[in-house]
Amino acid sequence: MAADLQEKTNRYEGMLADALDEAVQAVPDETHLGEAAADCLEMAESYLDDGRHFKADDDWVNALASFSYGYGWLDAGVRMGLFDIPDDSHLFTM
Repeated sequence: MAADLQEKTNRYEGMLADALDEAVQAVPDETHLGEAAADCLEMAESYLDDGRHFKADDDWVNALASFSYGYGWLDAGVRMGLFDIPDDSHLFTM
């Protein structure tokens, strides 16, 4: 079971990092939506950093939770139209 948790955690870390690379802000910075996009990015990046910290401490459960939360923030931003993604992206629910 530990091997499954580690594999899934590593996979989610990669997915979140790739998703952050793919997402491009689609709304102007100086608007309310621009602030919301910045918040989504900050949360996703923070959860990525937190997850890596937990992983380094061998805390695989909290690492996976962090990567999952970060991914959720970014995916929600994409669904709300705050970010553009490539048409062929397999990383988002769009």
